[in-house]
Amino acid sequence: MSPSVFETDVVIVGAGPVGLFAVFECGMVRLKCHVVDALESAGGQCAALYPEKPIYDIPGHPRILASDLVERLIEQAAPFAPVYHFGRRVETLVRQDDGRWRAGLSDGTVLIAPTVIIAAGVGAFGPNRPPLAGIQEYEGRGVFYLVRRRDDFRDKRVVIAGGGDSAVDWALSLADVAARVMVVHRRPKFRAAPKSAARLQRLADEGLIDLVIPFQLHALEGREGRLSAVVVATLEGEERRLDADVLLPFFGLATNLGPIAEWGLNMERNLIAVEQSTCATSAPGVFAVGDIAHYPGKLKLILSGFAEAAAAAHAAHAVARPDEILRFEYSTTSGVPGR
Repeated sequence: MSPSVFETDVVIVGAGPVGLFAVFECGMVRLKCHVVDALESAGGQCAALYPEKPIYDIPGHPRILASDLVERLIEQAAPFAPVYHFGRRVETLVRQDDGRWRAGLSDGTVLIAPTVIIAAGVGAFGPNRPPLAGIQEYEGRGVFYLVRRRDDFRDKRVVIAGGGDSAVDWALSLADVAARVMVVHRRPKFRAAPKSAARLQRLADEGLIDLVIPFQLHALEGREGRLSAVVVATLEGEERRLDADVLLPFFGLATNLGPIAEWGLNMERNLIAVEQSTCATSAPGVFAVGDIAHYPGKLKLILSGFAEAAAAAHAAHAVARPDEILRFEYSTTSGVPGR
């Protein structure tokens, strides 16, 4: 069976916040987009890692949940009818004789476009799994590496392992939802923001959270994928059994640029070097925006990525429609094309 082949104006690699906003900006200059993401839905790290955490530096939103930001960006992009390819990766990116790019996806689909915008963040990412025997049996039922909705853990006995921001932040967030929150860490000092660590200690002093220190994960107990207890141990071998319904291990992410590193682009420390004013890479017609893009003075902020998406979209228009004059207009004047 021959692979599906689609022709479009822009292939966007990555459906995180910056990739979604790139769809909107491309739409505003009348460019059609196909969007590819390895995750099963849009949102990138905002959706996968901290959907219910507030973000405070989005212009016009003093406070907005990450999941709500993703929903608004999807809504904003919707009038331009982007075609999403979720759960797939761009395995190959080859320039054809006609100057257009041929993107081969992991499911055999082929996308052909004169321009590509890479908004892949830190690349493909996944959690660092703790070395516990049989942990795979519990994954998705008693062991979770991501928190999508706080309410999923209502009235549960939750063990959180780790000492960084994710572990501390979710311990604080779940304290008033879960039946009990137990934080396992190998030492008293946490690597989280000082205010968060201080608040965690206050809740522990008040008996609202259990700090299980200095212990490390040792074993899991349960049947048929249902967790009943987490066994922890000190370096000296002292063991303690924690009755639990859920284990949330937060030991950071393993990130990998994957095939992007093989596309022949100029790279600097696993980031793609771009020309700041257009976000153009070393390959003609290929642009990079968001966390994966690098230039002197770069600020890794979502709002910086939004500005880069706008610059890349306008630069992409000149490549995709070289015979069409683009007259710059504010959205207050032009509205949304097609509406």
